Amino acid sequence: MIDHPNDERLKDAAAGPEQGPGAPPPSPAPPRWLAARPWIAPVLPLVVFSIVGSFEPKPVVEGSTAPAWQLPYSAYPAVYTLKIVLTLVALALVWPALRVFPRRVSILSVVVGIVGVVAWIGLWRVQMGLLPHLPESVRSMLDAGRRSAYNPLAELADRPALAYGFLAVRFFGLTVVIALAEELFLRVFLMRFFVRPDWWNVPFGEVNGTALAVGTAFPMLMHPAELLAAAVWFSLVTWLMIKTRSLWDCVIAHATTNLLLGCYVVWTGAWELW
Repeated sequence: MIDHPNDERLKDAAAGPEQGPGAPPPSPAPPRWLAARPWIAPVLPLVVFSIVGSFEPKPVVEGSTAPAWQLPYSAYPAVYTLKIVLTLVALALVWPALRVFPRRVSILSVVVGIVGVVAWIGLWRVQMGLLPHLPESVRSMLDAGRRSAYNPLAELADRPALAYGFLAVRFFGLTVVIALAEELFLRVFLMRFFVRPDWWNVPFGEVNGTALAVGTAFPMLMHPAELLAAAVWFSLVTWLMIKTRSLWDCVIAHATTNLLLGCYVVWTGAWELW
């Protein structure tokens, strides 16, 4: 089990069920293999997501050729769907270890998600406007993180049922799977690891200067095509985490932003954000 000795509510729950009528039942203990290896729960889903995602094909830029190992662009829906299914399996496996986090959510998480999508789109547009004025080496680095930009409504126009079915999978992946896998890795494991090596004993939401820097720098490395947006958005969710001390607030904020971003992409045709 991921232990939080400074959280009185969690200590009370671990001590046993409360006495008296109306007392909530204690959360079931996670399997021994999870309790003995606390890093698996927050790390495994994102590792699975990233490994399978590395096989997602990208469109070939005009004037260049695709790497020999790259799958055809038409394989994108199959690879993405497999990625979501396998990440869901990983989340299901580690779910018993996540019950220790109080299931509380505030309306602030939705507000942060809404503000976040406005900031993400606006700063992405700023970065796109600056791109032609940047050195070639910087442009190449940012281009390395470009997305697959797969538009199922165009690529699968002759099979509308498949197109809208995959679009539903895409939205589910964005709002549920990605939001949960990324927040688990970043907030539950990585930032707490940089507070203390025995990170599982660090109360959720406790940070130091290094953790704050890592909480912004790591997502920036993961989102080079939206470098400015990632810096501001992930810092905003870190503020939410510190304020509410709730993992699920971070997940809901992430899910809200991703849902609204998906709606923006479909509405405007800005598929390069996907």
